[in-house]
Amino acid sequence: FSSAISLLYSRPAYTSDMAPVLTAVTDHVHLARTPLVNWTIVTDDSGVLLIDAGFPGSRDDVLTSLRDLGLAPGDLRAILLTHAHIDHLGTAIWFAKTHGTPVYCHAGEVGHAKREYLQQVSPAALLTQAWRPHWLAWSLEVARRGGLVRDGIPSTRALTADIAAGLPGRPEPIPTPGHTSGHCSYLVDGALVTGDALITGHPLSRRRGPQLLPSMFNHSDADCRRSLSALSATGAGTLIPGHGDLWVGPIAEAVRQATA
Repeated sequence: FSSAISLLYSRPAYTSDMAPVLTAVTDHVHLARTPLVNWTIVTDDSGVLLIDAGFPGSRDDVLTSLRDLGLAPGDLRAILLTHAHIDHLGTAIWFAKTHGTPVYCHAGEVGHAKREYLQQVSPAALLTQAWRPHWLAWSLEVARRGGLVRDGIPSTRALTADIAAGLPGRPEPIPTPGHTSGHCSYLVDGALVTGDALITGHPLSRRRGPQLLPSMFNHSDADCRRSLSALSATGAGTLIPGHGDLWVGPIAEAVRQATA
């Protein structure tokens, strides 16, 4: 009990305030990594695309990552979501409201992004894990970052083939339902952006390397596992996860490790 109380007043290292770490994945793709969540910046001659957007409280970090690449908010052509959980949609709310930035996602996720429904682990479910200090610390940090915000983005549109062809990097959608019913990964410049369909680390996991999120965070575990075959079929050699480090190697090996 005393250790849990102490976490109310001090945050562990993995949640410390720190600038996002930028990694050049290709000439056109950069991973922005933070201890809690990642996003991807895609640039080419047609402009800038942001894939996922962190928590509402990640705005300064997102803007810093753009600025570090010599970019301003107005340079952003669009935001593309892997899925509409608040840790991936958060700052997109501000971009859409303030700058009118177009926001796209898989057709099956549009209603979720608009908050016509919410497909997300409940605070009550998280409370069942509050006796575990690292879960409590993570929950408090998520709340601090805006994890309890329930706003959506009414202007969200479905990504079509024509729209994708006109976006920076020409992202190729790879539907990967399971974490949410409309979750979608994207192949961009040879790199596979997987959102939460396949990750390489998480503050709640003691494991490192390719893995699935804990079951309580997934809409359908069975669908999560089925979607791994779609990722494997891409033949990609670089994995950009929504949580964890960049992973370089055959995607089939990443899938094998995640299911081991």
